[in-house]
This record gives sequence, structure tokens and C-alpha cells, in this order.
Amino acid sequence: MPIQRIAVIGAGTMGNGIAHVCIQYGLDVVLIDVASAALEKAKQVIEKNMERQVKKGILSTEQMTAALKRLQLSTQLSDSVKDCDLVIEAATEKQAVKESIFREIDASAPQHCILATNTSSISITALAAVTNRPDKVIGMHFMNPVPVMKLVEVINAYQTHAGVTDQILDLTRRLEKVPCVVNDYPGFIANRILMPMINEAIYSLYEGVAGVESIDNIMKLGMAHPMGPLHLADFIGLDVCLSILEVLHNGFGQPKYAPCPLLVNMVKAGKLGIKSGEGFYDYSEGTQEKKVSARFL
Repeated sequence: MPIQRIAVIGAGTMGNGIAHVCIQYGLDVVLIDVASAALEKAKQVIEKNMERQVKKGILSTEQMTAALKRLQLSTQLSDSVKDCDLVIEAATEKQAVKESIFREIDASAPQHCILATNTSSISITALAAVTNRPDKVIGMHFMNPVPVMKLVEVINAYQTHAGVTDQILDLTRRLEKVPCVVNDYPGFIANRILMPMINEAIYSLYEGVAGVESIDNIMKLGMAHPMGPLHLADFIGLDVCLSILEVLHNGFGQPKYAPCPLLVNMVKAGKLGIKSGEGFYDYSEGTQEKKVSARFL
């Protein structure tokens, strides 16, 4: 059965980005969140981003209008997934929360419906195990910002049926994304490689090897990275980086994944990067006017 109606759970940055791309490419989407205010904000963000696409010639005004008509908002999870072909969970990165959501959507979604998660590190196999359809559970790890980034990391749980993987690959290509299939082990591929690099950059700062700008400029100018690792950590969210490193450390039991004490302290202090206004850089004057945090001068 072709995938046409999708529910996206969570109206944050990733959820509204996934919803945006899906309606842009002709899919019907219900965006679900417990907070009405979050849904209204998400709709405004999608409209603003689509208006930007119109200005750039990516979309016509007519295409934007048609796409927005395919978007519904809902605070009622169970009722909203009853006629869906695919549910993509993009809620907070907490396993207990995700397991609770998966139990609820499993009880309400039709039997043919595929259950996907946008998690960046939590075990897909564990989420599949709390459902009565473990063969229909899969990971779809979109990159941020979703409307711009081409990669989707498609993660097979231990239980995922090959036919389900094929359906998700077809859908991902329909969205003009590039799917890369990986198996379900801590950090998958993207974060298993990225997070130790970010952690090592933080350790280098912590140990006084170099300053914030030197570390970032060396990786940008010397390694052709579009963004330095400390700036990228701020963009991702230092709390998210810490959470992923903890998953890696617990999952593999190897000291090389242990989060840097500086990262731990910054998260405790609420210095989470762009989302809090300060991390390794100060964003009090806007993200385009960042400067190194006074803490590291």
C-alpha cells in the first residue's frame, strides 16, 4: 500500500521540518503535539520557510498554497493516527517518552501503518519491542534543517522487515532526499562518528590546547568542514550532544565516548548553545552576530 497520509509527532524544529518536506512533496500530514501553542508556532515557521522558498524560486505561490492545505494540526494523538500509513515520531530524546508514544500509536494506528522515529541515538530495536508490530518499526533520522539537508539515515531495528525498509527508501527518494541504510547500534553512523569529534574538540578547549575560534577555524579551513565542531555543537544543542554521548558511552562501555566534564558542566548551567542564547558562542545579538562566549575569552 503506497504511503500517502503521514502523522508527525512533535512540533519542534525537527517535527515541523519533516512536516514541511512531506507536504511540499504532495503528502497529507497531520502534525501532532500536546501544546496548541507549539503547533501554531510550527505552522508559522513552515509558512515562513515556504515563503523563503517562493522568493528563491524553489516553489511557486500556487505550490505553496496547495502544500499548506495538506497540513492539519492536532493535539489528539490516538484519533489522529487512525487513518495514517506512516507515523514519524519526533518528540524529545528521552527513551521513556518515546516508548510511551510508541505504545499509544501502536494501539491506535491501522495494522498496515509503519511506525518510524527520528531519534538521533535511541535504540530502534528497543522501541520496536514495546509494540505489537516490531517488524514495521524503523528509524528515519533526518538532518537539521530538514528542508535543506539531503541525508536521511534509515535505521533498521533488529526486527524490521525488508519490505518496510524498501517502502521507507522509496518515500525518502520521493522527498528528494538521499537515504543511507544502517543497522541499529549506538549512535548509528552519523552520531557515532560526529559526536566523538565534537567531544574531542570540547576536550581540547577544556585542556587549554586551543581557544574556541582556533579549534573551529582549523576544522573549517584545514578540513573543509562547513561549520566548526564547537559552533556545530551549539547548533545541535549541548544537551542533545551530551545525551547522545551518554548513549554511546553506556552502549559500548568504552572510555573514548565519555562526555567531557566541560560539556557536562555547561549543560548543568543551562548553557545549551543557540537555543539558550549562549554556549561556546554568545548569540545575544542574534545567530548571525555570534561572538565567543565571555567564559572562553
